Amino acid sequence: MLSQRLQQKLLQKLSPQQILLMKLLQIPSIALEQRIKQEIEENPALEDAADPEMSTDQEEPQNETETDPAEELERERDDFDLTDYLDEDDIPAYKLSSGNTSADDEHRDIPYASGTSFHDTLTQQLGLRVLDQMQVDIATYIIGNLDDSGYLKRELSAMVDDLAFTQNISTNIKELLEMLLVVQEFDPPGVGARDLRECLLIQLHRKDQTDSVKLAIELITNYFDEITKKHYDKIIKKAKVAELELKDAINEILKLNPKPGNSFEEGGRSNQYIMPDFSVYNKDDGLELLINSRNMPELRVSRNYVDMLEGYSEAKTKSNSQKEAVMFIKQKIDSAKWFIDAIKQRQHTLYVTMMAIMNFQHEFFITGDETKLKPMILKDIAEIVGLDISTISRVANSKYVQTPFGTFLLKSFFSESMQTDSGEEVSTREIKKILSDCINAESKDKPLTDEQLTDILKEKGYNIARRTVAKYREHLNIPVARLRKEL
Repeated sequence: MLSQRLQQKLLQKLSPQQILLMKLLQIPSIALEQRIKQEIEENPALEDAADPEMSTDQEEPQNETETDPAEELERERDDFDLTDYLDEDDIPAYKLSSGNTSADDEHRDIPYASGTSFHDTLTQQLGLRVLDQMQVDIATYIIGNLDDSGYLKRELSAMVDDLAFTQNISTNIKELLEMLLVVQEFDPPGVGARDLRECLLIQLHRKDQTDSVKLAIELITNYFDEITKKHYDKIIKKAKVAELELKDAINEILKLNPKPGNSFEEGGRSNQYIMPDFSVYNKDDGLELLINSRNMPELRVSRNYVDMLEGYSEAKTKSNSQKEAVMFIKQKIDSAKWFIDAIKQRQHTLYVTMMAIMNFQHEFFITGDETKLKPMILKDIAEIVGLDISTISRVANSKYVQTPFGTFLLKSFFSESMQTDSGEEVSTREIKKILSDCINAESKDKPLTDEQLTDILKEKGYNIARRTVAKYREHLNIPVARLRKEL
């Protein structure tokens, strides 16, 4: 049975302005510049104050059309009030513009490097070989199937079928292997290999055949698994070589490039530079915090659009087309004001959050010693600045701070706490730094095991389990003791 009832509900919804602010908070400065330019392109009522092409000296003419008085009276009844947009008290100058830079700021353009890609380099070398058209097509297809590291991961039999179906080239595995050997002769040495062993062997065969290089070829051919696992004792027994000879051969192997395509690929991509969002300076009277606003356009609401509204309000007759145009102008001016306010709110939120982090980690920003970092979680900063934890998380996401001791990811200052034997709470970042220092100072012929590292940390007052040491070691991308061993 259907029935009607009256019910009250309390719902919490984000306004469009809040959603815009949240999106702007989580992007770094280098992406914010592009986001502002995108908004300027999409919203004609928003303009760059420094752009000479956006001149506001000329006003667009207002077209007036005669309409029927009865129709005009009906439209004026549901017309909106323009005083909110024309009253100077409601639109002060500071709300119509956003000055992101000062006269003292230095304008710097970020350079982007470009170069020849890895695959283009191989194709150019292919043009130096004397080959018929079919061989060129097969070699070009092989080059196109190499991954960014320079390896050929596809089976030759599958490539034979693909050449037949996609390019109408009838070939076989033998012909394909012949062209693969041609590609493997290209620079950088090691390209076209089908696995790591073949890649290393290609590079070794192209070196001067000294005794250590010949031994390295033999080791890679016959004892590859033992080398990857650093079972040097087994190799000495099986290969019947002296430890000094093995050391020289291992040194030759360590000079090789396991991913020959990476060096070319990095040169071919546009280099991504880190633009710090904050800068912290050590002054005589303490720390100074600056927010990076370089290269950010200065925003303002287009005066032409405000003049259009004034012209509409002064017009004695208003047509349907004029009303639709003014509704469009009203929407764009609102959007421009919201965007300018969101940019200002973003800068303020970033400043107060980074100021709280800087004061919380004051000792680190003064000394640069990572062991001085205090345990800090998002909740700590949220309580200081009076914002939600999710807002602090957005601020810390993908933001960098430049200090006299280097540039750090803002997220790296947040860490859990751990209690020492003396009852003092320390940051897990401090424990990781001590762990890293211990491993750097160890004897490489007898690296410290996780159990030994656990004992060292316990002697220093950090009572943690061996599995925790292993977890921290993995966070630092440090391999186990066996793989850190050197002859």
